[in-house]
Parts: sequence; C-alpha cells; structure tokens
Amino acid sequence: MPHHVKGVIARAEGEPVELTTVVVPDPGPGEVVVNVATCGVCHTDLHYREGGINDEFPFLLGHEAAGTIESVGSDVTSVAPGDFVVLNWRAVCGECRACRRGRPQFCFATHNATQRMTLTDGTELTPALGIGAFTEKTLVAAGQATKVDPAADPGAVGLLGCGVMAGIGAAMHTGNVQPGDSVAVFGCGGVGCAAITGAKLAGATRIIAVDLDARKLERAVEFGATHTVDASRVDAVEAVQAATNGFGADVCIEAVGNPAVLQQAFYARDLAGTVVQVGVPTPDMAMPDIPMIDFFGRGGALKPSWYGDCLPSRDFPMITELYLQGRLDLDAFVSERIGLGDIETAFARMQRGEVLRSVVVI
Repeated sequence: MPHHVKGVIARAEGEPVELTTVVVPDPGPGEVVVNVATCGVCHTDLHYREGGINDEFPFLLGHEAAGTIESVGSDVTSVAPGDFVVLNWRAVCGECRACRRGRPQFCFATHNATQRMTLTDGTELTPALGIGAFTEKTLVAAGQATKVDPAADPGAVGLLGCGVMAGIGAAMHTGNVQPGDSVAVFGCGGVGCAAITGAKLAGATRIIAVDLDARKLERAVEFGATHTVDASRVDAVEAVQAATNGFGADVCIEAVGNPAVLQQAFYARDLAGTVVQVGVPTPDMAMPDIPMIDFFGRGGALKPSWYGDCLPSRDFPMITELYLQGRLDLDAFVSERIGLGDIETAFARMQRGEVLRSVVVI
C-alpha cells in the first residue's frame, strides 16, 4: 500500500517551500523505501527552489539524509529492512564506460528510482538529486542507500550525502592532496570547511582559508586551517602567495561557485599546481577571462569535482569509522537541528552565513 507522509516541496520558482502530503509507492524492482531520520539543508536545495537546476517543478527537496530501510523491492540484496543507511546520489550503474574501465566514482549513468512519488492529486514530484528526503519516507534506488555503522549519529553522517563528502573528496580525491602539500580553500561554508578537513586528513602542512566573512574564517581554524585570509581586506592571491613563501599553494580549492573566485584560485596556485572547483555555479555563469598564455604557461591542472569524486560504497563507511573513532568531527558541521516546518527559515540563515548546516530531524 502506498504511504501518505509529510514532505516539503518547492511548487514554483522562487516561491516559499510548502509542507504537504506526499504519496510514496511501495518499492518496485531495484528500489527501497527509507524511513528518513535526518536531512541536512544544502544550498543545492535552494538552487532547486530558485529554478537554478532545472524547471521540473514541483520538486521534493532534500538529499543529505540518513535513515533506516523500511522495505525493499523483490530483487534487492544489497540492503535489508532495518539497515541504517546514508543516502547518496551516485548509485553506480556498473555498465557505463566509466564503470567498465574500473572508474565507478565517475559513473555516467547513476541509477534513480523508476517510480515517481506524487502529491495526493497524482502530480508527479521531481526528487532533488534523485532522492527527495525532506519527507518522513522516501523512495530511492537501492544503490542510493549505503549501509554504515548504526552507532553513528544520523544527523552527522547524513551530511556525507552531499556537502561534507563533496568537500572532503575535493581535497583527497580530486585534488589528490599529499602529505606536506600547501592547500588554499576559497570559501569557508560547509563544503569549504569539509575541504579543509580533507586536506588535514591527507597531511597538508599549510591550509589557508580564504573568505570575506570573519566568522567563517574563525570556524575554518576550528576545522584545521593554519592560516586565514580576509579577502574583504587584502588581495587574496597575494596573501596566499605570502603564506607559501611567495610561490602559491600546491592545491587551490574553489568552494563558492563564482567565476571571480575561480580566477583568484587559478592565480593563487603554484606552478604545476592544481585548481579544484567544487562550488556549484548557476547556469548563467561563464568561465573567468584568463589569457590562454596564462593557462598554458602555469601548467598543472584545472579539475571540476563532482561529488568529491567519491565512491559512496567505499567512502561512506570509511568516513563513518573515522568519525566513530574520534578522528573526524562530523558533529561540528551541525549548527542546529530543526523540524520539517523550519526549512524556509533555514534557507535564510544559510544565505546570511549564520550556519554550516541546519539539520532537519524527522
């Protein structure tokens, strides 16, 4: 029997979100129904509400989630009812050209649930990133549910579903930060602080946090930044170079999604260094105006980071174990715990830079 549950949708571009009844079907082949315990409020959800992703309204928002499996489709063997899972939007297909070449972290055909969740009048909902977890229950592809240790706090490990994993992976996977490297992170919100955490885990010796907001720079130090740059007061490129003996950082991570910031990151890196863009831009943005001779002459690499180039089946359990061992403080990313009816307020607080993550407890 279909489930009628409370959920938060974006009905039209720019309109406030709405708490309403969502109809969740029983799982079909390859699908599971998850009892959602927690879900983080991510900037990507706001992008959906503002029409910055696509125009397939209404959206069922939410994607940084953890919970327990309620029921599974007839052919599902990877998880079972009662399993504690973190949801992810990279359910690798195993069949695309990336998977066949042994690079499933770059899967080009990730799976989503085949059935659609709906409103009570039958209107089909588009789940954010194929998940839609601002709801009491959600329907996802089985590969989107990754088992982790049930001893972990769902509000903390659920953030691996997007922002925290994206930042950690941007440093450790995409940026390939090595012991002794210098790293500059531009933008110290949730993803940027996660990138700082990833750089620290990887053994970077100098981790330079760059932001316009002094409050965010203070938080960055708590996550492991060794130097801070207030870009509202000084030239960010010159400051990063000064902190690295005049050379620039080995790895610069752009965690804002802004062409001007990407340009700063480009010029703040050392020769043959790496620039990683993990900040999500809007569709109207263009690449910064960088002379081609500068692109050629500096060498190195410019790399977009899609979900931190992570493989959830490998990375989620590993990071959860580090968290349970006390070696990675995921709790520090949780600024507040709120209810389903508080998401619009959480969006406003996020835009003002007051929180790293608001976490909805369901």
